[in-house]
Amino acid sequence: MDLSGKVAVVTGSGRGLGRAYAQALAASGAAVVVNDVDAEAAGQVVEAITAAGGRAVSVAAPVGSAEVADRLVATAVAEFGQLDAMVTNAGILRDRVLWKMSDADFDAVIDVHLRGTFTCARAAAVRMREQGTGGRLILISSPAGQRGNFGQTNYAAAKAGIVAMARTWAMELARADIAVNAVVPVAATEMTKTIPAFGPIIEEAERTGQPFPQWLRKDEGFGTAADVASLIVFLTSDAAKGVTGQAIGIGGDKLALWSHPHEKTPAYADGGWTADAIAASWHGGVGAEPETYGVPAPKLPES
Repeated sequence: MDLSGKVAVVTGSGRGLGRAYAQALAASGAAVVVNDVDAEAAGQVVEAITAAGGRAVSVAAPVGSAEVADRLVATAVAEFGQLDAMVTNAGILRDRVLWKMSDADFDAVIDVHLRGTFTCARAAAVRMREQGTGGRLILISSPAGQRGNFGQTNYAAAKAGIVAMARTWAMELARADIAVNAVVPVAATEMTKTIPAFGPIIEEAERTGQPFPQWLRKDEGFGTAADVASLIVFLTSDAAKGVTGQAIGIGGDKLALWSHPHEKTPAYADGGWTADAIAASWHGGVGAEPETYGVPAPKLPES
């Protein structure tokens, strides 16, 4: 897929998924602004891209503030003349169960994930509207934001908010031809190494160079960062014109469209519902088939 002439910013792209996104965009012809809080890591990604014949520059700064967001957009314009795509990938973890999570744990994750997505998307939208040629906002969410996850109050809340922002901005920016989508990736990263069911498999694959087993790639939709990066390239391309307001999952051999929340099994009572009426009808009516919650545990194959 040819992205020649396009310019993208990828936040948090010094390693992991973000690095894969930046390198895939560059390999397809886009010029890339690589951002990471780690200047050395960001520089290494730029070196890898330029060594392969691509174009890239780095900005070492933590996302969250409006100043950093404006700097990222200004760098793209100063170095490459325009901005076509903003990929908001930067993130951190501060996992704690609710009763042990501090204000600082909560605020740090919300600031990077949710506020960082907001400020970077806002700066990009301002520039794209000024250019008048449309653009793409690609917001990185997570299964935790779709279903919740134990010990991740802050992370799940931020990732759920990111999908809600994608839906909202898709409406607000439609007239300017700016598409906005959320990506829900599942891939081997330093974070997923901490999951007991995945950790040993990831480490074995890294040690031997062998691909992940088919049950993991297909049944769990779990693969490499490169597997996810192809969706970022597609959403940046002209082939994705008209795709907006969606939450799209990808991992391993699996590509899926996440459904948006919708009302399920509504019931009506003339004059409204009393508490007693709700209690009498709940288990046989609206609450007969309650929704599941939490990211499902991996289904390991029987040995």
